[in-house]
Amino acid sequence: MGPGLFEVGDEPFHHLFDGQALIHKFDLKDGRVVYNRRFIRTDAYVRAMTEKRVVITEFGTTAYPDPCKNIFSRFFTYFQGIEVTDNCLVNIYPIGEDFYACTETNYITKVDPETLETVKKVDLCNYLSVNGLTAHPHIEADGTVYNIGNCFGKNMSLAYNIVKIPPLQEDKSDQFEKSKILVQFPSSERFKPSYVHSFGMTENHFVFVETPVKINLLKFLTSWSIRGSNYMDCFESNDKMGTWFHLAAKNPGKYIDHKFRTSAFNIFHHINCFEDQGFIVVDLCTWKGHEFVYKYLYLANLRQNWEEVKKAAMRAPQPEVRRYVLPLDIHREEQGENLVSLPYTTATAVMCSDGTVWLEPEVLFSGPRQAFEFPQINYSKFNGKNYTFAYGLGLNHFIPDRICKLNVKSKETWIWQEPDAYPSEPLFVQSPDAKDEDDGVLLSIVVKPGVSQRPAFLLILKATDLTEIARAEVDVLIPVTLHGIYKP
Repeated sequence: MGPGLFEVGDEPFHHLFDGQALIHKFDLKDGRVVYNRRFIRTDAYVRAMTEKRVVITEFGTTAYPDPCKNIFSRFFTYFQGIEVTDNCLVNIYPIGEDFYACTETNYITKVDPETLETVKKVDLCNYLSVNGLTAHPHIEADGTVYNIGNCFGKNMSLAYNIVKIPPLQEDKSDQFEKSKILVQFPSSERFKPSYVHSFGMTENHFVFVETPVKINLLKFLTSWSIRGSNYMDCFESNDKMGTWFHLAAKNPGKYIDHKFRTSAFNIFHHINCFEDQGFIVVDLCTWKGHEFVYKYLYLANLRQNWEEVKKAAMRAPQPEVRRYVLPLDIHREEQGENLVSLPYTTATAVMCSDGTVWLEPEVLFSGPRQAFEFPQINYSKFNGKNYTFAYGLGLNHFIPDRICKLNVKSKETWIWQEPDAYPSEPLFVQSPDAKDEDDGVLLSIVVKPGVSQRPAFLLILKATDLTEIARAEVDVLIPVTLHGIYKP
């Protein structure tokens, strides 16, 4: 999934996250590879193409009233409330036997994985008390789907809800009708929810990291009706709160009121979480500066001068892969002492006099101006379990120019890289008869925009050492993609 249309009529989309959703498919069958793609016919796309203008406000692009209307009609349009985008350009995941493309709003769109045709839009607000969900759900082996989203309740109360969508039943009844809120996390601020991109899940617990990047809710609610703003205009950073870790039990769903705190950082993606000897180990792709993710969202603005973007990247804080360890059993009498007793990590958790537990991480990966992002693991076998290997993109000043493999225990790394080649998120596919965790292949779409013939290809790497097995070249330039899925 990714953005594929950056202007409509005479109007451009200003941000990378605003391009209209384009789904790509490489179909591997009988020794042949067939590439296909199709725009998802969301309301945002269909109405934009029909009216030849931006109709629904996106993350960084504001939609204005129809210029053909008279001044009184345009004035009252501003007071008709917020029209939320359904531009599902971020990811795709299964619910039962179906596949849904998604963004981070309350809308998901069912697509046919064979033809890529758009089937229907689903408004999750019709089933659940959420105002939006992340594009990174967790899916158990039986098909149960878990996700997290903001909830604005009565009296402007604010919380983060864990959503559970049950697996497909024998009678194939509507799974959405049986979905429910499993547990609720409190918010550190009443009118300013943190931006949530992903969350962690172990076999028995959920992990939610509340970061300093905030959405000013009051500004958000007045953006469309009064000021004509977009989502990005409502972001701000609270440099005083630091970062909070929240825990909840999975079954039954129950919030665990331990106050885990650490210095300010931000994240897009969790790598993995697992339980070990009374501790929860949390591995994250972090950005050090508390304002960095906030600024990064602006750097992805397509109107930015590229040289200015590179200069800003040089000044950006050092990204790191970090490991935090959260003790489940907390004793106040051990104030000032490190509560972490796992022998294989230097991460610490110290009880403070005010009852909070201060966390310090172990750094698993850090390179000069290099980020390890878009992480993947052997998800079907090791999600929520003690694992060894993570795969991801190496971002050089925000630009993904390599595929990386990281041993989170030894900190050894492997690299695949080719000049002027820009890969996408590497998807791990396990070998049918695999015995080892990394016995499988990685799939990545690679683009070479400077090449006139066959400027893109599907790359297949051996997951053990990142040596190339094969590539399937296509004679078309593929726009940037964000996340995807392997469907056997």
